[in-house]
Amino acid sequence: MSFTLLSSPLQGFTDFRFRNAFHHYFGGIDTFYAPYIRLDGKMVVKNSYQRDLLPEHNDTLEVIPQVITNDAEEFLFVAKYVQELGYKELNWNLGCPYPMVTKRGMGSGLICDPAKIDNILDRAHSETDILVSMKMRMGYENSNEILDAFPILDKYPLKNIAIHARIGKQLYKGGVDLDAFERCIPATKHKLYYNGDITNVAAFKDMQERFPSIDHFMIGRGLIADPFLPNMIKNNTTEYPKDRWKIFSEFHDTIYEQYDAALSGPTPIKMKMQGFWSYFSESFSNPQKSFKKIKKANNPKAYKQAVADILKSEQ
Repeated sequence: MSFTLLSSPLQGFTDFRFRNAFHHYFGGIDTFYAPYIRLDGKMVVKNSYQRDLLPEHNDTLEVIPQVITNDAEEFLFVAKYVQELGYKELNWNLGCPYPMVTKRGMGSGLICDPAKIDNILDRAHSETDILVSMKMRMGYENSNEILDAFPILDKYPLKNIAIHARIGKQLYKGGVDLDAFERCIPATKHKLYYNGDITNVAAFKDMQERFPSIDHFMIGRGLIADPFLPNMIKNNTTEYPKDRWKIFSEFHDTIYEQYDAALSGPTPIKMKMQGFWSYFSESFSNPQKSFKKIKKANNPKAYKQAVADILKSEQ
């Protein structure tokens, strides 16, 4: 069966600079989801969100904007904004697990409130013609929350529901709950996408075999940890290209230069790249040693030398 691979958005990581470089050097992802737009009660789209969704920054990719909100007016405002940019779909994030979001009744903290979900979806479908899709966890406190929400979701012509097979309070700890995801499949009329812990080709094949009716799979942290993974899945191989580290080096230098130009001063670029290396290092033969080298690099020259040393040790 043919399948589609999608990039799950990670706030602070998968913006247009990363997406374009990833697409150029690695490929394998059919559709990218942009990190969510959050308004916080002010009907203003921040400059960083605006830049991320500019059509000229996404002209070689299929990109779907995302919103995180528990307010119908905010949803409608963002829907109108992205439609004016030419986007036809808006993904609603009911998946974010972080307490700073969930304590405010957003992200996975909203799944337990079907009435509020109903109100927002009702207005979205009666007051706009945008196509709505969902990105969800299975709940915040327990995996039955999503089952209680499905009767509401089934009232609307949603494009799909992408489910990360964890509950919110887990954050990213512990394993995915595949039994709970399996219970979701017959519980809704909507098309489901699978998300969670696809970190290698074998894990992807396991998910395919476990859920033969699912043909859309989202990769989040695994895509940053091993950028070759989507293309390897597509080509049904566990073999890396012979020039693996050369390709990775060129990709790394591209995003480094672009973020360095966009950020002001040595500290922001240091923190940005440390964030990436917390994932990148997982693909190296000694993850802890590699990441430690990056963290010890206190200036751009030391950082570039650390990267060169890490790559040299792999080659």
